[in-house]
Amino acid sequence: MRQEPCLGEVPAGRRGARTPGGPAAGTRLAAIDGLRLVAALAVAAYHYVGTTTPHFWGSHDPKQFAPALHEISRYGWLGVEFFFMISGFVICMSCWGRSPVQFVVSRVSRLFPAYWCAVLLVIALVLTARLAHLQAATPIDLRTVLGNLTMVPGPLGLDLIDGVAWTLWVEARFYLLMAVMLFFGLTYRRMIAFCGTWLTLAIVSRELHSAVLDEIFISQYAGLFITGIALYLMHRFGQNLVLWLLAGIAWCYELTVLNDRVAGHTVRPADGGALSWAVCAAVLTFFLVVLALAGSGPLARLRWRWLVTAGALTYPFYLVHQSIGIPVAKGLLQKVPALGVLPSMAVALAFSLLLSAVIHRTVDGPLGRVLRRHLTRGMSPRQRPAATTAPDRDAPRGPRPQLPALAGRTTGPGPQPCASGVGNGAGSDGGNRPVPSG
Repeated sequence: MRQEPCLGEVPAGRRGARTPGGPAAGTRLAAIDGLRLVAALAVAAYHYVGTTTPHFWGSHDPKQFAPALHEISRYGWLGVEFFFMISGFVICMSCWGRSPVQFVVSRVSRLFPAYWCAVLLVIALVLTARLAHLQAATPIDLRTVLGNLTMVPGPLGLDLIDGVAWTLWVEARFYLLMAVMLFFGLTYRRMIAFCGTWLTLAIVSRELHSAVLDEIFISQYAGLFITGIALYLMHRFGQNLVLWLLAGIAWCYELTVLNDRVAGHTVRPADGGALSWAVCAAVLTFFLVVLALAGSGPLARLRWRWLVTAGALTYPFYLVHQSIGIPVAKGLLQKVPALGVLPSMAVALAFSLLLSAVIHRTVDGPLGRVLRRHLTRGMSPRQRPAATTAPDRDAPRGPRPQLPALAGRTTGPGPQPCASGVGNGAGSDGGNRPVPSG
């Protein structure tokens, strides 16, 4: 029977060790794949029927054609917070046992192919609208395109071609912090210290009202990432008081700063659209409980393959559901008004899921593998042999080497042949082989 680690004690973190009530640490958690799609669908519900922004549906008001769905879906933006919590869990899991190079290669090859594809699809959609003399919702010029291809148009002061891509900049800063930790190596105690230090610095940055520190330490979302990390440490090493204290303090912090996000999503109270912080906190806490059950509880035992497939479609679906899906729904409303708003939205969502499957199958998977292979080689290139040069005729010549003695004869104290007959290893790669990507 496995013994729980005591307070302050470093548990045995052997890969494959089982956590109480959970699977082996190296086992894929299908439930978390499914939760990622749930988070993406929540965000999509918010964009489709949870907001009354005229930019999306014009004169069609979700409060009129779908009042019940609107009341529920206007909290769907919390799916972004759920994404960040899941990311803390999953990224810590994928980092463990990897080098910084392997981590960077895996993230770049995972994120960029589908993102580039989504950006190019939006550009193609805008150009098609221009050719059809339609007004495109997203103004695009070459500078905007180039900035968006970097995945960080926001810090460059540019508009987002894909409106949901602002979350990728938040994720990128989290990846940078984790990459720094990888240089020291991930251990149980180091991750506890890292999370505690990060949370403290996030609190200090809010106290100082420093925009620079807020950007570096992601003070708005730090509690979500840290909570996810704590849940992964519970999955890997087992539950103990230290981890529950870490998760609890991080969660209290996050629910406190959540008020800023609630205020940002609250429409005018005169329209009856004021959001409740208490409801938002309850929904987010429910997400926390479900993630804990998926990491170390009964949901961790699920082995449904379709959940893994759902998780694979989440990222491309998240990228295309708004910038591609909403124009599809609006086009259907214009061309086939008898179809109605909700059926048009349903068709657009189905189209977005189908498009995400195509992107995953034809772009994300194949191009990601090629990119991973070449990035791995580029980060660990083979050492080329030194270039040979013609001898200088004016250089002084040394003594001529003596020929080896013939059998049965000696020619004096000449050099003896090498016993092994092997040189100094010239021509080998010196150990500079590409690091496997895992």
